[in-house]
Amino acid sequence: MKTSNIQGYCAIGIYNGKTDHNIGTLWRSAYILGAAYIFTVGKRYKKQTSDVTRTWARIPYFHYDTLEDLCNNIPYDCCLTAIELTEGAEFLHDFEHPKRAIYLLGSEDQGLPDSVLEKCRKVIKLPGNSSLNVAVTGSIVLHDRAAKLKLELPPNHR
Repeated sequence: MKTSNIQGYCAIGIYNGKTDHNIGTLWRSAYILGAAYIFTVGKRYKKQTSDVTRTWARIPYFHYDTLEDLCNNIPYDCCLTAIELTEGAEFLHDFEHPKRAIYLLGSEDQGLPDSVLEKCRKVIKLPGNSSLNVAVTGSIVLHDRAAKLKLELPPNHR
């Protein structure tokens, strides 16, 4: 990922994702908005016929069976950052993105359990009093990162 004023990277993933469609949509957003890779924890992704951009050929996908597995494989000096609508979380509009970040989302119906939040160095939330679709939330966070860090994103390929 090329940047104009910082070096760094990010990845984004879903903990116990509810539907493969959400993972596929997030994967496409991750590619377009400059993430280095995507991942799932607890539930594997199954390839979709709707993936017309062949995102799987453009950025890697990793699967971790457990949160411990994810934590044992986080790149050096990466900040595990939860995205969760919870008391005490920092609003995204006030958040300063780390140079190297791993963003972790929960499913819309269950979110991230406290045991997962405790492992995260930062917790951020979007405004509102109910959860958005997980792919939409992840896309908003990645766009916010790209805008605030003034990332030069690669041109989209079809």
